[in-house]
Amino acid sequence: MFSGQGSQKPGMGLDLLDVPEVAEAFEAASDVLGFDAAAFLETVDQTTLNDTRHAQPMLACVSMGLGRALVARGLQPKAVLGFSLGQVSALAVSGMLSLEDAMRFVQRRSVAMAQAAEAHPGAMSALLKADPESAAALCAACAEGEVLVPANFNAPGQIVISGASEAVARAEAAWAAAGKRSSRLATSGAFHSPLMAEAAEEVAAFLETVDFAEPAIPLIDNVSAAPLASADARRALVDHLTHPVRFDESVSALIADGATEFVEVGSGNVLVNLVKRIDKGVARTAVTDRASFEAFCARLDAAASSASAPTDNLA
Repeated sequence: MFSGQGSQKPGMGLDLLDVPEVAEAFEAASDVLGFDAAAFLETVDQTTLNDTRHAQPMLACVSMGLGRALVARGLQPKAVLGFSLGQVSALAVSGMLSLEDAMRFVQRRSVAMAQAAEAHPGAMSALLKADPESAAALCAACAEGEVLVPANFNAPGQIVISGASEAVARAEAAWAAAGKRSSRLATSGAFHSPLMAEAAEEVAAFLETVDFAEPAIPLIDNVSAAPLASADARRALVDHLTHPVRFDESVSALIADGATEFVEVGSGNVLVNLVKRIDKGVARTAVTDRASFEAFCARLDAAASSASAPTDNLA
């Protein structure tokens, strides 16, 4: 699983620059962005990094590097899954896009989304103890002609709404009046809502220049919560900007299909915590720094040694 925007922090990934795949990702980011990505993360402050234009490419750089490093060391994922921005990282690790094309895509995507947010100000808020029906009803009641939609289906009891700032504020007030809590997200715009339509147009034009391969590792699409084929990638990635992220449904489908462990790569542990809310019975691991990377690689080495041990005593 690949972390979404909001998990970024200064210095992330810098303790792994001696890992070849991480170094390659930083080199690709530097080439596309036109500045030294590692030096930027070494000196940037949190406020500057939180700008969508910086947050998305920097987090994708770290996530793609770590994901490709784990696969190179023997990890064989049943599937890859991103959360919002994380879906771009998943494209590179699945083999659907080259590292360079994925980085070009995230750079264009981040600029388009930032511009749309500036042109059409909005907000996002997490509703606690919400279900799809109550979230939809709240949006319908509080929109008052403005954009207000369910945007992220994170986990049971946690749904994010997105839309015009005043509409989101009305929904928060109504939710509070019903004795329930909400939490405003630190985003720069109303992502995964119709207010991102102009960004979707920009992304659609860019993706016409990109060739997609069939995935070597199945990629679960945020919009459909189903495996994504190369023929459907352009449309799915355009829809991704204006449609909800179905993370809860995606994780549940993977568990039903036999997945027993979820590994978050990138920064932070937001996704493993959401998986815990979805199903406490599956294993969860976050690989986000030197210590967690080395620990996971040791597991891979141990598993490889066990698999190659003599089996004369086995039936």
